[in-house]
Amino acid sequence: KYTKFSISYYWINSLGQKTSIYHRSEHVNIPPGKENQSAASSYDHRIMLLENTYSTGTYYCAVEWNDIQIMGKGVFVLVRGTGYGEASYRWEVLVTLTVLLAVLSIIATALLLWKRK
Repeated sequence: KYTKFSISYYWINSLGQKTSIYHRSEHVNIPPGKENQSAASSYDHRIMLLENTYSTGTYYCAVEWNDIQIMGKGVFVLVRGTGYGEASYRWEVLVTLTVLLAVLSIIATALLLWKRK
């Protein structure tokens, strides 16, 4: 009964729409003496080249036997467009440090001139 099953991969976008990615049927032969025992098998599926940022969403795997369906917890994938880079704060830090040093220099000069009088 459980030797024939189907595996489905799909994703749900931010609008809650379900899109099928891949579906296949499997048939597992049970070796003699292994009947009525639990077994685990891995079935990997690689998502190739997501077209655009609209592919962002949660990806799921589901296995179905006759009348039983088991669904995975899902994996969230964030797709970014090409050319996107993490924000760089180098210039902001450099400008802030320069302004801070200039202000401290002006304050120190003013204190020296005030003390001299």
